[in-house]
Amino acid sequence: MKPLYVQIKCELGKAYDVADALIDTLEETSEVYSTSGDYDLLAKFYLAEEKSIGEFVNYRLHNIAGIRDTHTILAFRLFGAKDREPLSEPRR
Repeated sequence: MKPLYVQIKCELGKAYDVADALIDTLEETSEVYSTSGDYDLLAKFYLAEEKSIGEFVNYRLHNIAGIRDTHTILAFRLFGAKDREPLSEPRR
């Protein structure tokens, strides 16, 4: 599975409706957050490796009523605390 993040700009007053529609109609939806700034929502999707990101965004995501604009972000690697090497003792 490949993660895909999409910032979504909604029609005025439609952000909650769009968020509900993403969760209810797209099985690829993992999380949806309301955000401040240029975009109203940040959505995380997981696509199967063989699925086309372009086709998903253009034919499935853009068909959700109330979406005005999107900005797609591809993620390559997840970094977390477990990936870090232990810190060395501070020098005295």
